[in-house]
Formats: sequence, C-alpha cells, structure tokens
Amino acid sequence: MSNTTSNSPPGEKISQAPSTQSDPEQLHGKILDEDESHEVFQRGGAVNFRGVGWVRCTLIFLKVLFATGVLSIPSAMVSLGAVGGAFSVIGWGGLNTYTAIIQGDFRNRHRGCHSIADMAHEAGGPVLREIVGGLFIIAYVLCSGSGILGVSIAFNTFSSHGTCTVWFALVSAILTAGAASVRKFEKLSFLTFAGFISIFVAVLMIVIAVTLRDRPAAAPQTGAFELGYYAIPPTVTFAAGMTATCTIFISSAGTSAFLPVISEMREPKDYRKAVFVAMGFVTSSYLCFALVVYAWCGEWVASPSLGSAGHTMQIAAYAVGFIGLIVSACLYLHVASKYVFVRILRHSKHLQANTFVHWGTWLGCIVGLCAVAFILAESIPIFNYLVAITGSVCFAPLAIMLPGYLWVYDHPHWRSGGAEKMIVYYLHVGMIALGAFICIGGTYGVAIEIKGAYDSGLIGGAFSCADNSASGH
Repeated sequence: MSNTTSNSPPGEKISQAPSTQSDPEQLHGKILDEDESHEVFQRGGAVNFRGVGWVRCTLIFLKVLFATGVLSIPSAMVSLGAVGGAFSVIGWGGLNTYTAIIQGDFRNRHRGCHSIADMAHEAGGPVLREIVGGLFIIAYVLCSGSGILGVSIAFNTFSSHGTCTVWFALVSAILTAGAASVRKFEKLSFLTFAGFISIFVAVLMIVIAVTLRDRPAAAPQTGAFELGYYAIPPTVTFAAGMTATCTIFISSAGTSAFLPVISEMREPKDYRKAVFVAMGFVTSSYLCFALVVYAWCGEWVASPSLGSAGHTMQIAAYAVGFIGLIVSACLYLHVASKYVFVRILRHSKHLQANTFVHWGTWLGCIVGLCAVAFILAESIPIFNYLVAITGSVCFAPLAIMLPGYLWVYDHPHWRSGGAEKMIVYYLHVGMIALGAFICIGGTYGVAIEIKGAYDSGLIGGAFSCADNSASGH
C-alpha cells in the first residue's frame, strides 16, 4: 500500500496511519480519527469550514441527487418500458450507492484527498488527476447548465414565453451564481433543505395530478389515441436505449459531489450513514414517481416531467419547485467552483482567511464557471439530452470506472486470494469495462439523438429565443 498524500505541497508524501494491507474494510471510521493534520480544512481557522453534521450532510446529498434526475426519468421510460425502466432505476441506484461507499471509504483512508481528482492522483499519479479533474469540472458545469435550463423553463412557464428564452436563461444564471457564492456547505444546508422540500412537493403534485386526468395533457383531447405505455416496448433503437439508460444512470450518479462535503464534516467517519439514508430515499422515490407518471402519461410524458399534467398544474408545480430548481443549479456550480478554489489556494494562507485573494478567487470561480454553464445550456437547449450527454461523457468515468479502479488499488492482494476474493476483485475490474461501455455507447447514442432532434426541428438552434417550456412533448 502506498503512502497517503497529505495537505502539503504536491509530490510530498506522509506516513499513513494503520496499514490497510491486511483488510481495508476494517479501517472504516478508524483511520486518522485522532490525527486530523492531513485534512484539507483544519478546525479553528479564521474561516471554519468544518461545521457539517451527518444530518445536514444527508440533506445536501438528497438535494444533489433529487434534482434534474427525477424530472427526466419518466421520459426515459418511454424508450425502456416500465419493466426495463424499473430495473434500470433499481440497478443504477444500487450500483451508485456502492460506488459512493467505495469513494468515501477511500477518501477516509487517504485524508489529504478533497475531491475525486485527489483520489485519482493518489491511485494513478498526476496525469490521471488532471484528466479526472477536468471531467469533474465539465460534469458539474454541465449539471449546473441543466439546472439553469430548468429555471429558464420555469420562467417561460410563468410568463407564457414573455420574452426571448436566452434572457430568461441569463437571469437564471445570475440567480444561480448568487446562491452558489455562499462559501460553506454548512450554510448551504439550510438552502438545500428548502430546495429539496420544494422540488419534492412539486413532483408529488404532478404525480397526483396526472392520475386525476382522463388522458395525458399532451395527448389529443378528443377521439381515440394511443397511450404508448409498455411493460416491454416492442422496438427501441440503440441510440434511444442508450440515451434513456444514461438519463436514469445520471439521476443517482452525482456521488463524486459528496466527497468535498466530507472535508467539511465535523466527523468524516459518519459519511456512510448519510449516503445510505440519502440513496435509499432517492432510489425509492425515483421508482415510485417515475412509474406512476409513465403509467398515466405513456409516450405523452413531458421532459422535464413537471409539464405532464397540463398548463395550469405546470405553472403551479414550477412555482412550488422554483426554489428547488435554483438550488440544484447552485449546488452543482458550488461543487465545481469549490474544486477549482481549493486547487488554486490549497497550499496558501488564503484558503481559510478572509483576504482579498480568498474572496477574489472564490467569486472568480463562481462567475467564470457559471458563464460556461450558461453557454452550454444554450448550446444544447433540450433538457433530457443535456442530462444524458453529461451522464455518458463525464459520470460514466467518474462514477463507475474510477471507483472500480480505486477499489482495485486498495485491494491488490485480493487478486491472488481465494476463489471468492478473486471473483470480487474481477467484478470490480468489470466495473471499469462497464463504465467504458456506457461512456462510448452512451455518447454515440446521445449524439445520434441530438442530431435527429436538430434535423426534425425539435431543437431550434443554439441560443434560440424559442419557447422551451413544452420541451419533450
């Protein structure tokens, strides 16, 4: 087992506490509990980042996950059917929970790690760190872009497309940047609670409302029509199937955003409790909500799903869920900005000091990355495709491939152990192959779907003023 990287200049190594060679699983909650000198954020600094308890941590995790994913899963079931969609939600939820545990345990064995990129550096060196760091930034900037797009849809819904959509997106980006500028996760936890309740109630309103209608809002309102609900769809193209798979996968794949939160926890060893509570609630909610909306709307489901119960309920749902949409975009932007902020100031006195450099760097990260998120949101201005491309390009490597490699790195002796250990070892190697398939196949599928949407006029063009509040009908 190699030494752990400390909160010291790059390349310098420190001695690790107990050896993990015998059985790394026994060290959860015990490593360096007495010695926190290797933590990124130290207790007692002028700016004390270490104020997040496990309950607040759970709320942050809930809002990171229960966001854009729940709004796009029902439309994904159109391609996969109820059975395939349900298995996909459960399967990806279970795998993403497990990979979250792998990442958290690895981080707690290597306390100098603040982000998934630091963990990649520990296991693969500086080149892998930069690759993973780049993917991390792109992933959460794209997620922030999907949140900005969701808020612009809300503005269009409220105003009946009162002005050019680009202006609504710009206002959404400004609101997102303002909320994300709060420096500490501890302070954001109150906002995340309000945001979670907001979007949960909004989705619940739509789930109830669709069951009270005679027919889906987007379906022909007179005469016979085909609902398009299938347990197993008769046909589905590879591109459509991969797009739907990536959409469901990303709904619970944002676990790499959990890692910076651990660095701000009072007791990092409580991470597992927060993960199990958050992931269990999110997966069960996704499954129930998506199946009900798909069963009642079939192929006429909207994306985002808040538009599935008619215009009046759409306005009401977006009004209730408005705070949640902003908080979603805010959290993703905060996570990406915090990574860049720590990378810049990590070995500087300004990291935990209220200096001009501290604030200038932090706000510069927020504004710069928010501008990029705005541009990306307007370049791919349809919700489910933006979500899906994020899943295939970024989260397949971050949430499947890298956790598999991290486990293999921490358990090299399992390769030559007994039959049971060898099977487990090669299953984790298989995770790397699975992630590669989702990355390559998903990106190809989503690209084909986006091209088709442009060709058919479903996407009017980049920076289009067209109304986006009926996307997916």
